Amino acid sequence: MENKLDNSFPRIIRQLMHGHFLRVHYYLGNIELHPGQAKLLLMLREVSGLSQREICDKLNVKPSTITVMIKRMEKTNLIERKNDENDQRISRIFITQKGLEMSNELDDINEKIENECFIGFSEEEKKMATILLTKIRDNLNEYNKGKDKCEFHRDFLEK
Repeated sequence: MENKLDNSFPRIIRQLMHGHFLRVHYYLGNIELHPGQAKLLLMLREVSGLSQREICDKLNVKPSTITVMIKRMEKTNLIERKNDENDQRISRIFITQKGLEMSNELDDINEKIENECFIGFSEEEKKMATILLTKIRDNLNEYNKGKDKCEFHRDFLEK
């Protein structure tokens, strides 16, 4: 007899997230990149020359985390740091040619993972899955809008 919790929506979502997490780490491990670094590379490919503060805000991480990430990525020549021309107190982060090439590999990885996710799906099923997951994401984002991490923690403790 099947346990109702085995196919509950929250459990399926957790399993989906975990499976995706494992595939991402597998592929990124093959190119010696961490997930946060991948996000930064893709962001800098779109808008190179961001300040460290802007990067912190866009990735929603602490300045100390970005500082460590930038130092590691500079050592591997994926990005470079330059002082702002108008304000020497500000560092701007630029993607290098090697970083651009790596970001193109990330596109290939994302495509591979998407293909793995949709094995056995018709084009119509792929579209429907994307529509449904997008609605779920948007619903959760709407509920979470304007709340910070402390509020989430308080809400959790109060329940």
